[in-house]
Amino acid sequence: MKSSIDLRFLCLVALPLAGAAANSSAHYTSPPVYPSPNMTAAGGWSAAMAKAEAFVEKLTLDEKVLMVTGATGPCTGNIMPVKRLGFNGLCLQDGPTAIRLADYASVFPAGVTVASSWDRDWFYKRGYAMAEEFKGKGSHILLGPVAGPLGRSALGGRNWEGFSPDPYLTGIAMEETIVGIQDTGVQATPKHFIGNEQETYRNPSIGEDGTVTMAVSANIDDRAMHELYLWPFADSVKAGAASMMCSYNRVNGSYGCQNSKTLNGLLKTELGFNGFVMSDWMATHAGIATIESGLDMDMPGNLAFNGVTPGSYFGGNLTSSIKNGSIPIHRLNDMIHRIMTPYFHLGQDKDFPSIDPSSAPLIFFPPWTYNSSDFYMEEPSSRDVRGNHGALIRKMAAESTVLLKNTKGALPLSKVKNIAVFGSDAADISGGLYNIGLGPRTEEGTLAVGGGSGTGRFSYIISPIEALKAKALKDNFMLQYITNNTLAATDISSIYPAPEVCLVFLNTYAGESFDRISFESDFNADAVVWSVAANCSNTMVVVHSAGINTMPWADHPNITAIVHAHLPGQESGNSLVDVLWGAVNPSGKLPYTLARKASDYNAPIVNVTAGVDLDTQIDFTESLLIDYRHFDAANKSVLYEFGHGLSYTTFSLTGLKASPASRKALPALAPGTKIVPGGLPSLWDTVYTASCTVANTGKVAGATVPQLYVTLHGAPEGTPPRQLRGFSKVKNLAPGASKEVKFELRRRDLSFWDVEAQQWRIPEGKITLSLGASSRDIKETVDIEPVKAATSYSYV
Repeated sequence: MKSSIDLRFLCLVALPLAGAAANSSAHYTSPPVYPSPNMTAAGGWSAAMAKAEAFVEKLTLDEKVLMVTGATGPCTGNIMPVKRLGFNGLCLQDGPTAIRLADYASVFPAGVTVASSWDRDWFYKRGYAMAEEFKGKGSHILLGPVAGPLGRSALGGRNWEGFSPDPYLTGIAMEETIVGIQDTGVQATPKHFIGNEQETYRNPSIGEDGTVTMAVSANIDDRAMHELYLWPFADSVKAGAASMMCSYNRVNGSYGCQNSKTLNGLLKTELGFNGFVMSDWMATHAGIATIESGLDMDMPGNLAFNGVTPGSYFGGNLTSSIKNGSIPIHRLNDMIHRIMTPYFHLGQDKDFPSIDPSSAPLIFFPPWTYNSSDFYMEEPSSRDVRGNHGALIRKMAAESTVLLKNTKGALPLSKVKNIAVFGSDAADISGGLYNIGLGPRTEEGTLAVGGGSGTGRFSYIISPIEALKAKALKDNFMLQYITNNTLAATDISSIYPAPEVCLVFLNTYAGESFDRISFESDFNADAVVWSVAANCSNTMVVVHSAGINTMPWADHPNITAIVHAHLPGQESGNSLVDVLWGAVNPSGKLPYTLARKASDYNAPIVNVTAGVDLDTQIDFTESLLIDYRHFDAANKSVLYEFGHGLSYTTFSLTGLKASPASRKALPALAPGTKIVPGGLPSLWDTVYTASCTVANTGKVAGATVPQLYVTLHGAPEGTPPRQLRGFSKVKNLAPGASKEVKFELRRRDLSFWDVEAQQWRIPEGKITLSLGASSRDIKETVDIEPVKAATSYSYV
């Protein structure tokens, strides 16, 4: 591969470090991009935009300011009504897994869980079902889905809210989820834009000794920005996302919500985003600077979470800035056009439900005084919006479960008469059904969702032990258990008679505001596994984890099966029992890599020592090489690779072939100059179609996921050896049956970001397509040459 210097985005400059904790050899800056561009009607929003423009013409200046400034109210975020114009305001609610501030609502499988299904249908159905509940509770805007963090660091505290460290898989999940959400008439909010890859130092702070800690700066090179972190947000914009949430962290030195390069340049210009940018809560650190840089809505509108500190960076300060000419009125008008156009486009001006009054007392932040009559809240209260979603969640979680190991067909279980269960994760939750969890969790039963604003309030949860008891009563088998980890790790002699099957349950919690510090499971659970495996020759491990773990016991001869269920939501136990007994044939695939040891992972969390003024930096020196890309480039062996997952049947993948979409010569650079939502339209054109045949060679019906990877041989140095660029969930394939699968390869899928040309480029010469059951289980390859090698190209 040719060498590359990719600094065009960065303006790399050598600066002195701000204290020993800066942890960086250089600082990056984002070149300014002004002014903030006006929205267009591209993407089918022309009728809605006309309504928005007519609405804005009727507003007074004070009303205009209220339209862009968050207010205290009954929802996580609130925009005040303008009653004289029939506008009932906007209700913004967390989060990506459930409507958090609500009763009688469902808690769905987390993002990382449904990502393990590798199923476009589940991505869509999950988004649609969640949004139905948001709408039923009167919420206009769902604060999700999550593409930031992408998952650069395996210890990131909020990785579980998103989907996968692979941008292609996350991009497909984002697109389908957003379409599902907005098909209900609810607005989606992809977040956190951009580089929000750790919780540690995500916000600035002042210590008791006066030490100032700046929010961490994610320093990202141009190729990594486009090919990793921006990639799924491009899918989000193309899907028609109504809004976008900017992040707490700094990006190349500038705060995410006042970074003109990322907001004005990348998002609104390069990607053609026509929706509005809202701040994460308290991520606004200025007024004029943020507005000029592309921020359209300040949330929650106050200067502090305490509900007491007066004032706002927007509000009255924005009114003054308009009057003195510091901010032009056309910029404020555009901010409201961007807010109101998706409102009209999704029909939220017609018969949208009122806010459920029962949500108001559940607000996480300190009590704020507001007049409830100012908001559109009407009875009935405590509306039950769950519908049939329990059954959907059960099936979704089961089909997202990943079978990592299954020695000699140990699973599915059949005709077993004596089962023993070990580990606190099997037990019912003892600490209540709602855990905001802004810090490590206590040992309190099974884990079905992570913590922070992305969590949910359970109306019920089926624990593993509850579901296993029900199964034991039905099938008349003996069920013994020890759910105290301390006891299970040291003395299991109370289990008698000796069980035929030992199920060990372990979990790993993660949540907002903190990052994990270890790859080990919580509460000494690894010791429980070792203890049980030493005494039981048929030990099966069930994992409920918000993140990546090491599994030092995985190769133990007495461990016959490993089942990874991630965070399955409210039907946790039932979905697991469905898999263990074969009612559902597992078909999940890992959306990340499980390494053999912790030191094999790169991209650590940056955590520095206090005591000096901190200007905390993270140089993303690994660039494109995260997760499986890193392991492949380093040629490291892994425990279980990206895309791995077993079934109770077997499959063959054969007959890989590829053909161009057109006989016309394919230009290397993406043609065209007109930008639509998602960027250049030609980037989304199908330029090649690959196909293969999937056959069920086993004895039971099942589902699998053929995966297509590309190798860009002519791309610059640092390009990953293989990158996922296609997958398809083949379902309900009977024994002996086969099906043809097609992969449509878009121009973007075969391109790299050319930092000199500032465009996407298909490299000259050979590109290898690899068909696999995982990133390392490659069955067949075929070479294509979309752009003939003719002249040399310099990347210097």
